[in-house]
Amino acid sequence: MIDWLERHLGANRVVLALSLARLGDGVGNSVLIVVLPLYVAQIPSRRPLPTSVLVGVLIALFGLINSAVQPIAGAWIDRYGRRKASIQVGLGLMAVCTLAFEATGSYTSLALLRVAQGVGFALTLPASLAILRSATQRASRGGAMGVFTTFRMIGFSLGPLLGGFLQSRHGFGAAFVAATAAIVIGMVAVQIWVDEPEDVPGPDARFQLFDRSWLEPGLLPLGLATFVMAANVAMMTALENRFNERLHQTAFGFGLAFSALTLTRVVFQAPLGRLSDHVGRKPLVLSGLALLAPGTAALGYAATTFQLTGVRLFQGIATAAIAAPAFALAADLATEGHEARQMSLLTTGFALGIAVGPLLAGLLAVLSFELPFWVGGALALAVTAVVWRKVPETVTRG
Repeated sequence: MIDWLERHLGANRVVLALSLARLGDGVGNSVLIVVLPLYVAQIPSRRPLPTSVLVGVLIALFGLINSAVQPIAGAWIDRYGRRKASIQVGLGLMAVCTLAFEATGSYTSLALLRVAQGVGFALTLPASLAILRSATQRASRGGAMGVFTTFRMIGFSLGPLLGGFLQSRHGFGAAFVAATAAIVIGMVAVQIWVDEPEDVPGPDARFQLFDRSWLEPGLLPLGLATFVMAANVAMMTALENRFNERLHQTAFGFGLAFSALTLTRVVFQAPLGRLSDHVGRKPLVLSGLALLAPGTAALGYAATTFQLTGVRLFQGIATAAIAAPAFALAADLATEGHEARQMSLLTTGFALGIAVGPLLAGLLAVLSFELPFWVGGALALAVTAVVWRKVPETVTRG
């Protein structure tokens, strides 16, 4: 099986181990997407803010801290190596914080745990992408990135369903324990299958956080594309209670609709990543952004759980066309010795999107429920133009 995956998708044992780690943190994080809004609603709070805003802030904290720490973590990894150790420390911190949610009794405690989770995630992703770049070849890198992101999407599709089911049947504690267990499984896979790369810094290597010499043309627009993609996908998380009221659905119904996007990406992500190895990365990224615009705007007009699920399926096709080709393109553009920091531009953009999307939705929904989704669609169209003009192609079409 591993030989077949490596031959057809470039997914060797290292890629699979890191993909399992992504699956674990995907389950752990996405369980919280469904459970946290419900958990916040039943915790006493003296803050005179709507629940949607409180949830948006809580979700945003993870992304904001994550995006702030990632450039620092990437620079440190480029200078000192220790990529596997960084992954394990980050996953361990995420697991401990997830398990600790059950013991919290205040909104402030939840916020502090989300900050710590953001730090943990920031330690894992730049290191994982740097190892992936060194473990893959350009000719099959799109397929390997497709496998890597597909496993993440499997985790994100299972998490809301698992979290909604466990919370409904067994309470919050069962959901938090399941999320923690998934992260620990990823740690075990990395420990067994991934070796610590023996990186020795060059004689002129030094730790420089603000050093623009490592920036390559096209990386910033790609980071902007992942930011908009993540923001549009995450907007509805802050409005779970509003969706449930409008559509007369339960937490399980919301989890089903939310997971529809990730299930679609599970199906399309690896094939589209592999397709980018043949037809080019840029056409797929542009197509995905163009499709994402109407897919996001339509979320505000879903009248039933079935319609909401259908719109999320459409969004899933769009994001599948963006994610793996964009990460493969960034890996193609990355230079030796700077890959962790360079590729962290995309993951930082994604983290910011996860943070800003729910926060923006929570604030704009006070004016109009449909407004956040129209704004997200407009941003997707604007970024399509930026990517078309500024991002180079790295694949010669055969």
